[in-house]
Amino acid sequence: MRLLRRLAKEVLGEEVGRKVWGRVEIIGDIAVIRKPPDVDLETLKILANELVRRLRYVRSVWAAVTPVTGTYRVREYVHLAGEERSETIYREHGCVFKVDIREVYISPVLNYEHIRVARKVAKGEYVINMFAGVGLFSIIIAKHASPSKVISIDINPIAHRLMVENIRLNKVDDVVEAVLGDACEIVKRYRGMADRVLMPLPELSVKCLPQAVEALKGKGVVHVYEFVTATSREEAVVEAKKIFGDALNELNVSYDFEEGRVVRSVGPRYYQVVLDIKISRRI
Repeated sequence: MRLLRRLAKEVLGEEVGRKVWGRVEIIGDIAVIRKPPDVDLETLKILANELVRRLRYVRSVWAAVTPVTGTYRVREYVHLAGEERSETIYREHGCVFKVDIREVYISPVLNYEHIRVARKVAKGEYVINMFAGVGLFSIIIAKHASPSKVISIDINPIAHRLMVENIRLNKVDDVVEAVLGDACEIVKRYRGMADRVLMPLPELSVKCLPQAVEALKGKGVVHVYEFVTATSREEAVVEAKKIFGDALNELNVSYDFEEGRVVRSVGPRYYQVVLDIKISRRI
């Protein structure tokens, strides 16, 4: 990141470089620049060409010109420099993943979160990942823990196809099962089977919480993710606990917040928060 910061400021100047450098993500051999509202594409192309010229590991550069939107959680992109290719191989925690930035959601910012959750999985656990994408959480759990099964669900057919490939690439097909469909409906097939449920899609975590709870055995852990407006990181965690506490109070459960943390800041006073919630269903 220091190299990117120095390069952005050198090429674009101090003021513009400061707006841009923190918006650059490296995914495999592709650099993605999340376009600031007040920086035009021609300016970004100057930086993009320098990234390709100076950084040997960058072969293609794209600008993300919209937020993540839609059922499949993707952005719109504009090619800036290098190879006009959106597919790449992304590596994380000893695993390899085929991805296509234009077709699936992928963010290196979740790198720590993937391994943090994997380290919490006990031997023999039955895990359900409700919003799996190309399978990062699911495969990293399978490689770094010893679950009995990981059910890995996603509604995006391209993400599902890539997930199937990634399961095979990482040789975890005896543990991870890729399922295509609406997770909030699919998860009903697994009522009372899971020790742990992941819900890494903030837009649907509260809405689909009842189905996740029903998927648990008598007790288990649900990892929920939510976007929260707050004046500080500490307040963001408190606010997320209130949101999910209110939702859980409407269900026939007892619960305890095991851990809560800010995953990242996504805007001024706007945070992504994860809560690890231990839940007991009153059957």
